[in-house]
Amino acid sequence: MRFALAKNIKQRREHEIVVSEGDHGKLTGLAESSLDRQPAIAEELLSEMDRAKVMPLGRIPATVIRMGSKVTFRSGDGEVKTVTLVYPGKADIAEGKVSILTPVGVALIGLREGQSVAWSSRDGRRLEFEIVTVEAPLEAEN
Repeated sequence: MRFALAKNIKQRREHEIVVSEGDHGKLTGLAESSLDRQPAIAEELLSEMDRAKVMPLGRIPATVIRMGSKVTFRSGDGEVKTVTLVYPGKADIAEGKVSILTPVGVALIGLREGQSVAWSSRDGRRLEFEIVTVEAPLEAEN
């Protein structure tokens, strides 16, 4: 699994990712506190936060995925899905709320409309998707 995650990180480095100062602080803390329970995902999230371009919230374009964003993406097989990126306590797959502490959650953070990413699922399958649309979160939800 570690090899798959390291390969995923290598794939992600093709795209610059952007995160707000607030998300950066919260996500770094979340990853650090999750190292014992979910080391592979936590390390990947920390790696993403280390390489992210950190900006004030007001300078983050609406088309960049941040916590609370509603994201529509198209998988390599053409399937279209819409999810909302959330913190673990708010995750609910039935409602389309995906935790940041999942492989897909880490793959999404900081990307923008039109970008594509390859990542590895928890069962080791290599998946790819393209970001179709991003809806910025309502501030009350974030």
